Amino acid sequence: MQDKVSGLVSIIVPVYRAQAYIAETIEMVLAQTCQKWELLLVDDCSDDASVDEIKRVLSAYRHGQGKHTYENVDCIEEYQCGGERRVRLICKNKNEGAAKARNTGLALAGGQYVAFLDADDVWVPDKLAKQLAFMEKKGAAFVFSAYEFGDEAARPTGKVVHVPDTLTYRRALSRTVIFTTTVVLDRNLVSDELIRMPWVESEDTATWWQILRAGHTACGLDEVLAIYRRPPKSLSSNKLIAVKRIWNLYRRQEKLSVLSSAFYFVFWAYRATVRRI
Repeated sequence: MQDKVSGLVSIIVPVYRAQAYIAETIEMVLAQTCQKWELLLVDDCSDDASVDEIKRVLSAYRHGQGKHTYENVDCIEEYQCGGERRVRLICKNKNEGAAKARNTGLALAGGQYVAFLDADDVWVPDKLAKQLAFMEKKGAAFVFSAYEFGDEAARPTGKVVHVPDTLTYRRALSRTVIFTTTVVLDRNLVSDELIRMPWVESEDTATWWQILRAGHTACGLDEVLAIYRRPPKSLSSNKLIAVKRIWNLYRRQEKLSVLSSAFYFVFWAYRATVRRI
């Protein structure tokens, strides 16, 4: 792993069939009031025009080929977007899913901080600036924020998910309130080994739990800094999938007993229902 640049935020975006959103994602990051960042767009062998769209959006910026020795990466293109803002397009040669795409980005990240962003979600312009200031104020290694549900066009619906001031491992087991697109981690305090996502369903939740299980506490900033785009889908199907995934995390990933799993599941189900009504 390369040396981490102090104060630099490495923003990791897994890209797969993101043609409809990726231009907006890049422009949104460019508009951040915090200017000390690098954007790692990890294309997971998209079979649409995602890569072409990325190159189109970044065509005005000076770019070249970056060096790499990371497995399953075909090439890296680097774009200098002024000052300390740099975008790297990382093209994998094998489709492996969002968890491994994020892990590829993490292995190639150069920043002290790492932030996750999904291509179809939205950040407010001062999202990073507010969270970094919050981290400094709290002396925190792991922060997340409130968010709002949006429709297919990411228009806010008024349904806000508020977050607690702090979240420990035991409290986190009964509520999946940490939204991936709102997370920022300090790699000087949380090891990459803990941040690296396991290859399981609901890999993001599994990651937050493994970090918290190691003794870290997550600090919540109860201010809406992101929009969760939620296109119309079969809600009953989504709920069934979520139920199966959370139960499997309890039993297989956390290795909890049936009784403990059932205890946490009851509270999780209640909070998940209230959050989405």
